[in-house]
Amino acid sequence: MAKKKRNNGKSGAGIGAWHHNLKPETKHSLWAVLSFAVSAILAMAYFGGAGMVGNAARRSLFFVFGKGFFLAPLAFFLSGVSFLLALGEHFVAATAVGGTLFLLSSLGLADIVFGEYTGGYAGFLVSYPFLRLFDFWASLLIFSAFLLVSFLIALNVSLKPKRKEKGEKEEKRAEERVFAPLPAPSVSPLPPAKIEEKKDEEENIFSAFGGKKSYKQQRLDISKSFEYTVPPIDLLEDDKGTPSSGDIKANANIIKRTLQNFGIDVEMSEVNIGPSVTQYTLKPAEGVKLSRITALHNDLALALAAHPLRIEAPIPGKSLVGIEVPNRSIALVGLRSLLSLDEFKNAAPLTFSLGRDVSGRAIFADIARMPHLLIAGATGSGKSIAIHTLIVSLLYKNSPEFLRFLMVDPKRVELTIYNAAPHLLAPVITDAKKAIISLRWAAREMERRYERLSETGARDINSYNAEMVREKNREEVLPNIVIIIDELADLMATYPREMEASIVRLAQMSRAVGIHLVVSTQRPSVEVITGLIKANITFRIALQVASGVDSRTILDMSGAEKLLGNGDMLYLAGDTSKPKRIQGAFISEREVKKVASYAAEAGDKFEAEQIDLDIKLPAGGNGPPASEWDEDDVDDELYEGAKKLVVEAQKASASYLQRRLRVGYARAARLLDMLEERGVIGPGEGAKPREVLVKRPAGEPLNGETAKRNEDVVGEEEAEEFENKKSAAKKATGDDGDVPYTNFDF
Repeated sequence: MAKKKRNNGKSGAGIGAWHHNLKPETKHSLWAVLSFAVSAILAMAYFGGAGMVGNAARRSLFFVFGKGFFLAPLAFFLSGVSFLLALGEHFVAATAVGGTLFLLSSLGLADIVFGEYTGGYAGFLVSYPFLRLFDFWASLLIFSAFLLVSFLIALNVSLKPKRKEKGEKEEKRAEERVFAPLPAPSVSPLPPAKIEEKKDEEENIFSAFGGKKSYKQQRLDISKSFEYTVPPIDLLEDDKGTPSSGDIKANANIIKRTLQNFGIDVEMSEVNIGPSVTQYTLKPAEGVKLSRITALHNDLALALAAHPLRIEAPIPGKSLVGIEVPNRSIALVGLRSLLSLDEFKNAAPLTFSLGRDVSGRAIFADIARMPHLLIAGATGSGKSIAIHTLIVSLLYKNSPEFLRFLMVDPKRVELTIYNAAPHLLAPVITDAKKAIISLRWAAREMERRYERLSETGARDINSYNAEMVREKNREEVLPNIVIIIDELADLMATYPREMEASIVRLAQMSRAVGIHLVVSTQRPSVEVITGLIKANITFRIALQVASGVDSRTILDMSGAEKLLGNGDMLYLAGDTSKPKRIQGAFISEREVKKVASYAAEAGDKFEAEQIDLDIKLPAGGNGPPASEWDEDDVDDELYEGAKKLVVEAQKASASYLQRRLRVGYARAARLLDMLEERGVIGPGEGAKPREVLVKRPAGEPLNGETAKRNEDVVGEEEAEEFENKKSAAKKATGDDGDVPYTNFDF
């Protein structure tokens, strides 16, 4: 935990802020005691036993409340009971409103029934307008209703407690948070989520880059409900070791003296001891530029004999400068110590643990608010462990009915351990081609979910699911989907255009429908983390990198090159301008295996339809970008006509298909690629025409149209031969002038 020490010995909290550290239960208990005390004093004053102050209060209250004076202590007593029943909750204002409404409605009711200023001037002022407007019986009914409402507000009770337990709690959970955190030790089962689509939606084509076979867009159907038990916390290990920062006073004096040697006067402030670094804070004198302090980075590191040393100037939210010095011995932050905190248990369902900051405070993040995350760092810096902590944290809060994973692991060794987990939509993907298919499926699922939201008039997945719960249609609840890509660099090397387009499209639009991306890489270069990816993934984690250039590629600022490794990270939230330094939580391979095995056993009876990724893709990475995927169906329709033309003419070229099919060059080139892939034509060989591998059946007569086409083909061959000779002559003479632009087919 954090240890704070001030050089001047002053405490950090003011006298007026003492109550901020009190628990809500303690505050409500204090209010209850005060309410009971006031009630007792007023009751004693009613009988003349409260001294001079009591007599003065009795005369005043008799003047205001009349014979209804006894209602004042009763109102305070009711408020005290309300505060006792409200332990752990926050409705002080509701208690005050309920007590006041009880007092006024009682006085008004007494004045209506008995008259003669029974309720004093207060009762008369309250009841008189109603008597003038509604007469006796209507006014009596109105004030009786007010009296009943005051009890309901003050005591926070319902007229039908059983309905509250069965129905209203579910609706409240649905409105506040549809995917409620899993209670220990089990989560209540939910019916399966079967999503019915229109017939035309079921016929959506899920084809590859020109593959011969087409696939229907698969829906995310969940089978029968089951009892899912969250993994026990004892599967994880606690913190290990104690951080040691050396002589704190000596280091603080060294920092102050070193800065004074360069003419910078500072006042040392508190010291925060974290798991891996100790933060010394200081306040510069007026007129001192922060750039002068940051420029002395190497001098301070030399004086303290500490490397690497990081200066945070200024600390966000404080008028202080922080100097972070590595500890002599570090403490291992166990995931168990974080997941066992009430802050995590009571958090949103997609909350995961990051670690502890430089003051030892636990840090959590909600991926639903991000809604996408980029993790990057050098090899061995703790990137894979950070991914494991994210996955395990989500497994501890969500059943497979509420959360599904799509995992891509080109390295084949990091995420395959989760293959048996029931949360997976498909076995861990290790092939780059299937990774493209999975992202394409996610894009189609995103579109389908947007259609569902549009039909119901919902703004996002939470409001949609809340509406389904309120309508008792819980089978239509949509689970969140988290797509985890463990190594982006390998996929970008194989399919750069497709990967970038897929990630950007999902990052731009998938937040509202509950689809989230977690992308990681150990090669933080601009070829992997492109500008479009960075612009759409604003929440980023940078672990230790080799240079400041890599740090700027990830965070748009330097600093990650000064980290210590072993999970030491800089976390940049999208709503902040400066990153926060965090020591990431550690989870061992043995712990991961135990949690994955337990999740597999707990979800053994959970059966859900998994998506099929066995779709053939071309070997190369030069397929069309995501923006052209919707045109694949059109290309399939044109394919048969193109094949017939090529076989009859025994000639294949993009210009020929352009003229005959009246399409653009890009689509004609894609049709040629499809013909080549399916064995109709051979590959291009330089300036030579493509060979047609499928011959025209012998003895088949040529109709007039075919004969005309063949004449055109002969003319086209002569024209191409002439152009080739012309180009060769110009190259031989070195004259490239006046050469028209031509699309050559190779």
